[in-house]
Amino acid sequence: MISLITKFLLNIFVLLVFCDFYIEAAKAERFENVKAYELFKKEKLPSNQKLNSIGSYSNGCLAGGIKLPESGNTWQAMRLSRNRNWGHKNTLNFVRELSQFASSLDGWKGLYIGDISQARGGPFETGHVSHQIGLDVDIWMLPAKTLDLSKNSRENLSSVSIKSLDSKNVNTNWSIQHAKILKKAAKNSLVDRIFVTAVAKISMCENEKGDKSWLKKIRPWYGHDTHFHVRLKCPENSIDCIKQIPTVNELSDDRYGCDETLNWWVTEFLEPKKPLTKKEKEALKSKRTPKDYTMADLPLKCGAVIKSP
Repeated sequence: MISLITKFLLNIFVLLVFCDFYIEAAKAERFENVKAYELFKKEKLPSNQKLNSIGSYSNGCLAGGIKLPESGNTWQAMRLSRNRNWGHKNTLNFVRELSQFASSLDGWKGLYIGDISQARGGPFETGHVSHQIGLDVDIWMLPAKTLDLSKNSRENLSSVSIKSLDSKNVNTNWSIQHAKILKKAAKNSLVDRIFVTAVAKISMCENEKGDKSWLKKIRPWYGHDTHFHVRLKCPENSIDCIKQIPTVNELSDDRYGCDETLNWWVTEFLEPKKPLTKKEKEALKSKRTPKDYTMADLPLKCGAVIKSP
């Protein structure tokens, strides 16, 4: 027969097990409800995991990220204080290859590289919606005429805009070298698409001779006149990476994406916007952005990325 002392000890043991269970459950709930950007911005180093791009470009994270060196023979990373020069190896190899090509052009010693991703990817406190899985990279329009910029210079130097004041044409900052660099980038088989101001694409559509099929990868987008944004395809070995849809083929009304829809960016898009209705304002206010995401909104594996040493 079990003694009273044994029963008492068993009850204490069961109570401790249940307490431990509820404590861990509470911790897990708190973790899932934390704003994701708050956790990712604190991580200054990559996770100790196998390289993997997890989730989508605007809702994911980066396991085992690799740091782009601050300077190379043909590039310099800018805004180093942000610690956003981490990415997938495909992205870093792409930067090396494209910057080497740029260095062969008149007036360019290479490229100035903007943001890639945070050390473990994930949502940002400020700035980007995407750039979360190490496969996006911003490249400055400012020609890299020198590659010996100090850290301080890299914080204060600004790029240049290549569109006119009325936003309807390229300006004198735009050059044939820019077009060649964008073409080289678009023809890379690892590149999914490139976001750039519409006037740059219009110029290339008008002036490119011969094969124009690569132009379908050049996607017009606002806010991309001082840099262009290269998005790489999901790596073959990153099974958790979500491909972007629609594809560039589905987005283009013709084989090149040089159709009439381009003109919308330099006509209707520039017209004064009608004031939002109360309903539209409320809908806009309630719309969630990556900054609003909690860990529960991200792919499950991103929790392990944050918790990894």
